[in-house]
Amino acid sequence: MTLLPAPPVGGHTLPLAHGLALHGDRTALVTAEGEVSYGELAGRVADTARRLGPGRRLVLLPGANTVGALVVHLAALSAGHPVLLVPGDHPEAVAALTAAYDPDVVAHPDSGSAEWRIEERRTGSAHSFHPDLALLLSTSGSTGSPKLVRLSYDNLQANAESIATYLGILDADRAATTLPMHYCYGLSVIHSHLLRGAGLVLTGLSVADACFWDLFRTARGSALAGVPYTFDLLDRVGFAEMDLPHLRYVTQAGGRLAPERVSHYAELGQRRGWDLFVMYGQTEATARMAYLPPELATAHPGAIGVPVPGGSFSLEAVDETSGAGKDVGELVYSGPNVMLGYADTPADLALGRTVDTLRTGDLARRTDNGLYEIVGRRSRFLKILGLRIDPQQVETTLEKRHGLSALCAGDDEGLALAVVREPGWDERRIRRRVVDEFGLPGRAIRVHLLPELPRLPTGKPDYQAVRAMGRRDDAGVPPGGAGADDLCALYARILDRTDVTPDSTFVGLGGDSLSYVEMSLHLEERLGHLPTSWHTTPIGELRAPERKTRGRGRSLETSVALRAVAIVCVVGSHIRLFELRGGAHLLLAVAGFNFARFLLSSAERRERVRRTGRSIARIALPCVAWTAFAILIGAGYDLSNLLLLHNALFPQDMGPGLHLWFVEALVYILFATLGLLALPAVDRAERRFPYGLPLALVALGLLTRYELVGLPERSRITDAVTVFWLFALGWAAAKARTTPHRLLVTLAALATVPGFFPGEPWREAFVLIGFVLLVWFPALPSHPRINQVAGLLAASSLSIYLTHWQIYPILDDVSEPLSLITALLFGIAYAKGADHLTRRLPTLPRLAALRTEWLGSHRQHS
Repeated sequence: MTLLPAPPVGGHTLPLAHGLALHGDRTALVTAEGEVSYGELAGRVADTARRLGPGRRLVLLPGANTVGALVVHLAALSAGHPVLLVPGDHPEAVAALTAAYDPDVVAHPDSGSAEWRIEERRTGSAHSFHPDLALLLSTSGSTGSPKLVRLSYDNLQANAESIATYLGILDADRAATTLPMHYCYGLSVIHSHLLRGAGLVLTGLSVADACFWDLFRTARGSALAGVPYTFDLLDRVGFAEMDLPHLRYVTQAGGRLAPERVSHYAELGQRRGWDLFVMYGQTEATARMAYLPPELATAHPGAIGVPVPGGSFSLEAVDETSGAGKDVGELVYSGPNVMLGYADTPADLALGRTVDTLRTGDLARRTDNGLYEIVGRRSRFLKILGLRIDPQQVETTLEKRHGLSALCAGDDEGLALAVVREPGWDERRIRRRVVDEFGLPGRAIRVHLLPELPRLPTGKPDYQAVRAMGRRDDAGVPPGGAGADDLCALYARILDRTDVTPDSTFVGLGGDSLSYVEMSLHLEERLGHLPTSWHTTPIGELRAPERKTRGRGRSLETSVALRAVAIVCVVGSHIRLFELRGGAHLLLAVAGFNFARFLLSSAERRERVRRTGRSIARIALPCVAWTAFAILIGAGYDLSNLLLLHNALFPQDMGPGLHLWFVEALVYILFATLGLLALPAVDRAERRFPYGLPLALVALGLLTRYELVGLPERSRITDAVTVFWLFALGWAAAKARTTPHRLLVTLAALATVPGFFPGEPWREAFVLIGFVLLVWFPALPSHPRINQVAGLLAASSLSIYLTHWQIYPILDDVSEPLSLITALLFGIAYAKGADHLTRRLPTLPRLAALRTEWLGSHRQHS
């Protein structure tokens, strides 16, 4: 029998923690040791709640991504005990906050046991608590400081519900704990998934560890969260090529991710079938204040997005002398997740709400499309590795506590300190003091000892000069120019070690996941490449390659290359410049491939249906517009073409009306899938059998491909009914995540394409070769110039197909190559003009972006 939690001792509780048992036998936690169901978790939470005893007491919990720590956290919140959650990997912070707040209970990991030890420092409490007080967290960047954020039960519940809503968290989701539990971002991942009865892949492993990915795949992980450095690390471990069939969304917060990186990961997600959510928040807002809808990430990569459900923003005017534009103001947030206020002493734990809105300190503007963008900071706050640092506080601390005169500046990458040289103080000792006081890793701090502080002619501090000192430290040396001494100095600086020798290794020196990223970047810069297993290789054995490469190779996504080649072959074959047919049929397979990757990435059935409907519109509308123009100039089209009904009404007509068969077939096929996806049973089947469903549709399509069902006489290769199986094959190819899956779909193509074009073996070979490339080679070697041309052709393929029938005859008698080039360029120009026009239409602000989604904007990133 599942034990129910004890009644909350203060009458208040956190619903998501108190109601764990409601999720029954669903899996709550997946660890390297096994799984824990919600029923089991609820029982352990209830037992621990009873151990915490009667009467509200302040529970200090060193956060850790372990079952024991999570049980204590949930037990305290479910029973009404305020929790002081501190960094478990920072003993100095634990000691400082224990001394400052005198907790009644301290939890410790118990060696040899999964349970945590409850140390009762007194039977009652030494403090008075406000009834709403639930959780105390350090403000970002003030780790160990007595200044804490006071959060209520309503704050925690409301923020979890808001996040779960806009992420569309399902009970089938499983999120990895890639961030520390004591960090508000990491804690929000835990709370929002427990709220929905989803699973947590509970681990303290780094994403740089192969064991992490083994656990993530085994657990069928569907969600990842990361700060900007996490994404640098993902690049290093080959995340883009990983086979993660259950991954549904990736979230990013904890600092600004460069817009080009946002675009890159958003497009990667589109190709691989998951969504990227860029988010914005502060501890004072429990975690989240804004998110950028995934479909807007490529078009607006610099925005923080829209307020989370239940929240709102306003812009408060700033002093004109600040240099902010007239449309810029301080971003002020309101919502149920705004903190009760700050605590500086234990007496503040009895306070109720002292703030109603949150002044973020960020300068922002609201764009015409309703998105918010951060354009600067009102104060000198920095955000480094997800920690908010006040440079003024650093200067004051060094002066008052240690008698050091200093200037502090920096950016989101690191902190630069100019310090007046004093006897007994060296750079390493000063860096260690800043590390202990503010929680930053030593690798993010640059200390410069000077005879006097840099100042402007006016006598004011020269912070620009201090920032320049930090940038000079990062300048590096030319590739291949690093010797053992230089590398030892690099390791010593980044890892903050003094015992580095040529025999040392990164692992042996205690390098972690964040230092892995920074070290790998600097090593590649110095050596000109990143040696295999460099992290376990002695420094003295790291060498630059004997022959330097002149540049880095690029790659081109196969589906983009196929669209570009196919449309050139379609036009060239129609001009009869050459005979290489089959391009339109290959495009149908690619359309099915992209349909599976883009349109099926949404979590909700209605959203899938909506996206499919929009894709139909973005294909049909440009066709209708061009057809209307073609009718006006006497191109041989009629009303049946305008309504996209010609091949349905006149399947045997071989006149000009046949030209648009490909567009009509694709529209009909998408209408059929729209009807299928609208059925809840089909939607559920696709989620449960993402590879099996399209294979079943292939089998269904083969009934008409082989004329096994009685249908009226039709044109076999231009009719939607008889080419549907190609679309379904592309769909299955996109869902083929394993080698057996890829083999099966390849064999299906090899068995069914031959014979579809009687007497045209080259046409069949063209389709088969393209399909095999699509299945087995996600990307092809390329060159930047080739990528640019292929991107233009692929993005304009629909427009080229629509317009080339009327364009190439103009110059056909002059020069066939010139006709081909002209038709391609006109189609590209038509696509650009249509995009420009639709972007200007107030009633259709998203039409161009929707059209681009079908065409698959696959910009390449180095």
